[in-house]
Amino acid sequence: MVASRTDEFADAVRGVDGSVTRTTAQAFPETLCDVVADPAVGTPLPFEGVSYEGTSVDPDPSGSTLAAARTGVTAGTLGIVEYGSVVLQETGAGEELLGLYPELHVVVVAASDLVPDMPTAYDRLDEQFADGLDDAIIATGPSATADMGAVVTGVHGPRDVHVVVLADR
Repeated sequence: MVASRTDEFADAVRGVDGSVTRTTAQAFPETLCDVVADPAVGTPLPFEGVSYEGTSVDPDPSGSTLAAARTGVTAGTLGIVEYGSVVLQETGAGEELLGLYPELHVVVVAASDLVPDMPTAYDRLDEQFADGLDDAIIATGPSATADMGAVVTGVHGPRDVHVVVLADR
């Protein structure tokens, strides 16, 4: 069932101009190296056995390294299959800055955290909000606006979004 949900999620992410890679914890460093554009910065990843070791991602960026970063890597709390969206929970580690400022946003989400739709996502968020994590962003694809006519991407957020799904989670 998870594989089918992962396939549906990948299709939905591609449908909103994003891209997806599936990987395992063991293959994560190699996968991430293939995805990021340097310089890259990242927030802590809450997945057991998954780290930035062996990658070029700076896990403790300063303001100047963030300003120079081409890629920001964050953890996604949920993936919403129906829309190809990811939920970014603010933990104080800079998820908003690292997810919105660099031109490429790489979101790492566990396959077990892919939910079918918004009602299910709201149920899961209720649980997290009860635990005190009450600030979240639901992001769908690259930043886009059509305020002035034609659609333009990357005006107020990333130009590209890539989701890395941890298949063994």
